[in-house]
Order: sequence, then structure tokens, then C-alpha cells
Amino acid sequence: MSNAALIPESRLKRQWLKWRFHLSALLVLVPLGFMPAYFHDVSLDRGLQGLGERVIGQYPVGPWTARIAEWELHDPQRDGKAGYMKEITLAFCADCIDQVKAAYLRIGKPRSLRAAGSLLSGSPYRLFAEVRIPPGTTADDALWLTVEGWDGSVHQASIPLKDVSPSMIEWLARHGDKL
Repeated sequence: MSNAALIPESRLKRQWLKWRFHLSALLVLVPLGFMPAYFHDVSLDRGLQGLGERVIGQYPVGPWTARIAEWELHDPQRDGKAGYMKEITLAFCADCIDQVKAAYLRIGKPRSLRAAGSLLSGSPYRLFAEVRIPPGTTADDALWLTVEGWDGSVHQASIPLKDVSPSMIEWLARHGDKL
């Protein structure tokens, strides 16, 4: 007889042998609880969830077209020393995605490409930018979209702020002198 057969099995070892199957099943099931959030994030990256809470419209920019939307319908938020910011989303047409190198948003006409504004970033189907609201902004100002193509061409389009965000116009009426 061997010594291993003489040593009695501990209670802890018996419990482990009994429940290890259940623990392994739990390790398989726990990640399934996170799958809905994963699929939601993937659909955002593919552009299947839309652009935002309020789609502004479709605008031509040179040979391309862009759909623009407000990400959330709320007042502009203060972002430290940068001032007040508003989130805007944008999506180019399906044929345009491969032709566009970079896109920028800014309130007020840019002086040059170096001062084009906030760079849009994200997936090609939903690009995000936080647009800075400069002091002295009025309801008559415009949001300028600057698009640079891979061929080196630069095109611009202006969109009246009244069309971009009615909530921002109301906010400017209340707080415009305090910017």
C-alpha cells in the first residue's frame, strides 16, 4: 500500500473538486454580461447609432458632403482655461471617407489652415470635435468646416450658428456678455 491512499482527503479538497466545475462555468458567463456594452460601442464606431441627438443637416464642402449634428442638447460646458466648448459630430458621405485627410471646425472664419480650429477625430463614420466658443460670439456668427483632401486640396463651408445649435444661441443670449 502506498502512503497516498492512507492520507485522508481534506474537506477543502472535496469542496474544491465538487465546485470547480461551477466556478469554471461562472468564468465563462461573467464576460457575457459585458457583451451588450461591447456591441453598443462597436455600433457607435460603425456609425449605426446615428450622429447625435439633433442632426443639423447635410452640407456640401467642395466635392464632398458632410452630415453634421449636435452630440448632446445642452448648454456649452466650461473646459478649464480653454473656455466654453460645444460637442459637434460629423460624418462624410460613404464615397468621401477615403478622400478626406483631415477636417476641422471653428466658430469664425479661419485665417489659415494652421488656425483651422478643432480637429475632428474618431471613426470615419462619426467624427467628434469640441468646438471652442470664443469671447464675443454672437448669433450671427458661423461655424466653419475646413476639409483637407489627400490630394492637397482644401475646401471650406460656413454654417450659420442658428442652424447648428439653437440651444447655443439661447445660451449666448443669456451669457454672451460673460464669455
